[in-house]
Amino acid sequence: MARGAFARLVPPPRLVDWAILGAVCFEVASGLVSLTVGMPGGAWLFDLHAVVGFSLVVLLAWKFRRVHARVTERSLWDGGTPVSILLATLAVGALATGVYWAASGPVRVAGWPLLMVHMGLGLLVAPVLLWHLRHRFRLPTRELSSRRTALQYGTLLVGGALAWRLQSLVGSALGVAGADRRFTGSKEDGSGEGNAFPVTSWVADDPDPIDPETWTLAVTGRVETDLTLEYPDISPDAGQRAVLDCTSGWYSDHDWRGVRVGELLDEAGLADDARWVRFRSVTGYRWSLPIEEAREALLASHVDGEDLSHGHGFPLRLVAPGRRGFQWVKWVTSVEVTRNRDLGQWVAIFVSGLD
Repeated sequence: MARGAFARLVPPPRLVDWAILGAVCFEVASGLVSLTVGMPGGAWLFDLHAVVGFSLVVLLAWKFRRVHARVTERSLWDGGTPVSILLATLAVGALATGVYWAASGPVRVAGWPLLMVHMGLGLLVAPVLLWHLRHRFRLPTRELSSRRTALQYGTLLVGGALAWRLQSLVGSALGVAGADRRFTGSKEDGSGEGNAFPVTSWVADDPDPIDPETWTLAVTGRVETDLTLEYPDISPDAGQRAVLDCTSGWYSDHDWRGVRVGELLDEAGLADDARWVRFRSVTGYRWSLPIEEAREALLASHVDGEDLSHGHGFPLRLVAPGRRGFQWVKWVTSVEVTRNRDLGQWVAIFVSGLD
């Protein structure tokens, strides 16, 4: 009887396959978008990512149960079977590392935070899935909108939500290290301890130490007067308490001091068509903020009363509350006011420091 009830919960095979496809596409897309979400209002995206992930565990269990014989019996293999096995391995790896990261303390694999391993495996799933579809693509033979199908998938999502919530509650009750994390999944490291928080660089951003005697900060672009400031001209008289939340899986809360970007913009004067502010690093790395947000940002020279270390962006780094760590540009050398958003920044952050 129980077996019959379980069988009624399982959608038709091709609908399971299409549900897996949809879930994987959502997980990859939501994972990428989440890298730019740093405000609590975006917590729903991380929550939904987790719920769909738990639901995907069930979908894959249904799938593996169905294809078990085809995979374990070597004589039944065809040209697409090795690809299918690779895809299954990557998918299980991505799910397992994601769940373990949520349930554990800080973990590294070969020097990499486990969250980065999770993201790397998830990204590898996408091209292998396309390769897999060359061999296995089939249109569903039944309506996706039937009442029974809607009930089955509704039950699946509710089950995923309950599993996700139960995991959080159990972790909190047992005092599991991974339970104390930010809504982004990041875990605290070095808050309030000056330069003791982790030093990370995006791709190849690793310049030589900067000599403050020769360093200058330029304020240019859609301004009335270009400014060039030397290090002694930077008065750290503005403060900001802000959380640096790194996409590699840690966050750190600090008191930052430096110069308010709005003060620099007021001193330079803005053109009528000024809309964006681009912050450029000595390495060529750059990121832009809408002008109203940029005015409230800080170019920090100190953290918790200490001079910034080289690894953390000395002489100046951008402090942009609500943005993720890769958007907090380090080693800032110019502030450029523009009329349009700089879409080229998405290329610059991957190639800066490579020359």
